[in-house]
Amino acid sequence: MNICIPVQEQKDLQSRISAHFGSAPFFMIVDTDTETFKTVPNINLHHGHGMCMPLQSLQNETIDGVVVGGIGAGAFNKLKSAQIEVYITKQSIVKNIIEEFKSGILTPLQGNQVCAHHGPHPHHGASGGHGPHHH
Repeated sequence: MNICIPVQEQKDLQSRISAHFGSAPFFMIVDTDTETFKTVPNINLHHGHGMCMPLQSLQNETIDGVVVGGIGAGAFNKLKSAQIEVYITKQSIVKNIIEEFKSGILTPLQGNQVCAHHGPHPHHGASGGHGPHHH
């Protein structure tokens, strides 16, 4: 299965996840069976809030799922409409995310768990990620 993880850097499976899907500098596409991967740049990194078009960078890739630390409703809905499952993780390193995914801990995100940010520039803590929001 091919999963896409938004990452801050290109450091193989030790890369750190980006806190938010649409503003990640790179996307890492990992084959969870072989743990082979490739990294693609996010060509739409600088976008207005709610104007995230992540699939532009990924349109030539085969992706079954996306694992994120956080995602807005717009990007979530675009991925779902493309039949791509979205998973939330609290892990910060790609290798740990793959292990979590393979063990079956990650479950597909539901629409009511997406981030509801206020204002054009959401800022996350220095930890580099956040879990599902509880309202």
